[in-house]
Amino acid sequence: MSRIACLACLLLCLPAFAFDLQGHRGARGLAPENTPPGWKKALEYGVDTIECDMAITKDGVVVVHHDLRLNPDTTRGPDGKWLDAPGPNIADLTFEELQKYDVGRLKPGTKYAAEFKYQEPADGTRIPRLADLFDLVKKSGNAKVGFDCETKVSPLEREATRPPEEFARRVIAEIRKHGMAERTMIQSFDWSTLQVVQKEAPEIRTMYLTSPRTLKAEGPGRPSPWLAGFAPEDHGGTVPKAVKAAGGKIWAPNQTYLTPELLAEARSYGIVVIPWTVNDPDMMRKLIDMGVDGIISDRPDLVKEELAKRK
Repeated sequence: MSRIACLACLLLCLPAFAFDLQGHRGARGLAPENTPPGWKKALEYGVDTIECDMAITKDGVVVVHHDLRLNPDTTRGPDGKWLDAPGPNIADLTFEELQKYDVGRLKPGTKYAAEFKYQEPADGTRIPRLADLFDLVKKSGNAKVGFDCETKVSPLEREATRPPEEFARRVIAEIRKHGMAERTMIQSFDWSTLQVVQKEAPEIRTMYLTSPRTLKAEGPGRPSPWLAGFAPEDHGGTVPKAVKAAGGKIWAPNQTYLTPELLAEARSYGIVVIPWTVNDPDMMRKLIDMGVDGIISDRPDLVKEELAKRK
């Protein structure tokens, strides 16, 4: 039997999981990212999970925003003009101060705007709280959709955010406050926050994000600072082994990194595999045919179309 045939048999013999279609930043390809209009669009297309990013303001409010600081490609100031440069840090602004900025449109002429040319603007949209996401879904009557919330912290810029431990604890408290622990997973490239979640909130699932950048060692004897001591080179040489060693049960690799061999290995450890961020229909087809457990995409509508072809 060929090597590929063996892998196919292994994948087919493993337990099946319900496919998890995650709307990346809501539905970034169709509506402003990490905003109520995007969440509504994601619900409209029937995603299984709304993916989002979390930051914490100066006064301790958990908000939904991708970058550590305001993004000039998506943000207009109180004067209505586009920001000239990144900043200030989200952590240096109170929630009230943050509400002075408009994030309802992409800046014309930018690479970002060209990439997401089908995004429908929603002028006047402000950076929301995580609580606003939970409230919107509750009011929609959707009792099944889940949440995949990323802790936006970086070992390369510790001064720009709350410490990982405090960040994780504030997020845990917010999720529990709204009764969403069983419907939520917390993801991160910075695995230190995931270690806190697993220890202090075992009822909340964790997802281990990886990219070539965060996996790369800094040098001989200097493993990547992103992996909380679970570098692949110290745990059997592969990322699935490292995720397993860290106690992870869900792995989110970059779409171009995943191979049938790595998928089969992860599955053999009982690890669910959901790659990111998949917007090209050809790649969607490739990954679905490979047998991934889900896909994170800015275009949930296109993923839906591909899944419908297989019914």
